[in-house]
Amino acid sequence: MNFSIVERLRSTGRLDRVFIDGEWVLPQGQDRASVIDPSIEESVAEIALGTAQDVNAAVAAARRAFATWSVSSVQSRALLLDRVHSLILERAEPFAQAISQEMGAAIGFARSTQVPVAAEHIRVARDNLASYPFVTRRGDMAIMREAIGVCGLITPWNWPLYQITAKVGPALAAGCTVVLKPSELSPLSALLFAEVVHDAGIPPGVFNLVSGNGPEVGAALSAHPDVDMISITGSTRAGVLVAQAAAPTVKRVAQELGGKSPNLFLPDADLSRAVPAGVAAAFRNVGQSCSAPTRMIVPRERLQEVERIALEAASSMVVGDPSSPQTTHGPVANRAQFNRVQEMIGIGIAEGARLICGGPGRPEAFHRGYYCRPTIFSAVQPQMQIAQEEIFGPVLAVIPYDSVDEAVEIANGTVYGLGAHVQGQDLGVARAVAARIRSGQVHINYPAWNPQAPFGGYKRSGNGREYGIEGLEEYLETKAILGFQDTENPSTTVQSSRIAQEQS
Repeated sequence: MNFSIVERLRSTGRLDRVFIDGEWVLPQGQDRASVIDPSIEESVAEIALGTAQDVNAAVAAARRAFATWSVSSVQSRALLLDRVHSLILERAEPFAQAISQEMGAAIGFARSTQVPVAAEHIRVARDNLASYPFVTRRGDMAIMREAIGVCGLITPWNWPLYQITAKVGPALAAGCTVVLKPSELSPLSALLFAEVVHDAGIPPGVFNLVSGNGPEVGAALSAHPDVDMISITGSTRAGVLVAQAAAPTVKRVAQELGGKSPNLFLPDADLSRAVPAGVAAAFRNVGQSCSAPTRMIVPRERLQEVERIALEAASSMVVGDPSSPQTTHGPVANRAQFNRVQEMIGIGIAEGARLICGGPGRPEAFHRGYYCRPTIFSAVQPQMQIAQEEIFGPVLAVIPYDSVDEAVEIANGTVYGLGAHVQGQDLGVARAVAARIRSGQVHINYPAWNPQAPFGGYKRSGNGREYGIEGLEEYLETKAILGFQDTENPSTTVQSSRIAQEQS
């Protein structure tokens, strides 16, 4: 069936299909969901919601496809990933427009960041696939790394394309087949991605997409006995539910969950550089990033200077219509998130934190839309709710400390451990402090984003890693073959055995 997502959306405003076994098909149920543009609080599209029966069909298709995809050559998989990468870049503008409309990202940010970094995950998966040693020797053993099987991928609304490619890219590179459940709150870019996969020539059944909500589609995917692995990015609460549903079938569960990331300023930090960059990092994507450094931990004697610079930085932000190129920050993505941000700002005021900019309500120019005022609290105590709970919006807590040991204790003093930052001019000291922070990533002095850097959490921020080599290895099983005798070229023998099995 010729099914252009862009044309269907333009002509009907309805996207009433799911993608199973290489075809756009009608789901088994009749439920539909509206996609709300958060800048105007109005529906801009209607999508189909899948059912457990659709999950069954998608998993069956993925299981059939796994038999051949898992033993396909590295070269053929890399070539197909290269086509996916190229098509994302060719269709960058439709992707950017979809992301801006479905979750309120400023169009400039969608074009410069949301889409390009998503494409990078596919490129990295392709490149890592080409060089990865799937067979290695250890004495008389061959150690094989093989695709784990059918993978259920559950992605969130805040980075809707980026989170998809971070999972789909390495999963397909590893030889796995997948069933994707994107967020029903921002599904348009996911549907565009399914169209890219189809047009790139990925074989039927290798990639499947079933839109739907968590209690129906997410639960069915997590509990399915023919799904070998679940990878979820979402809230800690959602991660717990997925793990509980997956437990009876003893499948692998990789979780990238919540965060409350610290940004620790050492006494010698260059505030003129570090504070504006810290505010920008905390409010990137309107604060809707699980690794956003929303706790700025600073020397008490420099608190007033930090406040002054942070206020200047926040004042330069342009909150506005996401379709305007001048806008730096659009609305938050949905009503529930808007209400959460407003509630937490109120709690911060009630707790006695010092409000230095922003506050409750929309910016003065807006009477509708889920727009929030960029908000900074100072003199925040580490035990306050705004310093402990993930807010997922443009709210920054500035926390003073009296010693570096106390600063490290504050940095580690939450249930989360996803990302962290350290600022300091003495690199040796900064490295030593970074080593003491319990989180999956630590950034020293705002380095450039690196798609090869493994990303994942300690504590309640999850388990497993995404991105880079470690992200690829999440989708692999390890097999040891003892008594392996070909010391010349073990990979040739293993590959010959696989070809013989296929032909037979």
